Amino acid sequence: TGKTETTKDLAKALAKQCVVFNCSDGLDYLAMAKFFKGLASCGAWACFDEFNRIDLEVLSVIAQQILTLTDGLRRGTPRIVFEGSDIPLVRGFSSFITMNP
Repeated sequence: TGKTETTKDLAKALAKQCVVFNCSDGLDYLAMAKFFKGLASCGAWACFDEFNRIDLEVLSVIAQQILTLTDGLRRGTPRIVFEGSDIPLVRGFSSFITMNP
């Protein structure tokens, strides 16, 4: 229905790099943490496609990771400690999710 394509088109219109990632039930929070560290460090966007396929226990941890990053953006801090690493937090970083029934 065009959810991912809309996100990609918006990123293109705003000259933002957008990485599309197809989620699966084998995804763990450590892999997501690495992904978030890279995105936040360079200010890129991510579109997590079929986010609902991730296991519930992993979703809970990912929600906390997103909250940590969002809080840092709200405070306007240039660096944050994320999952034990001190990383730069570039304004403009964002993540989007799409879900299918």
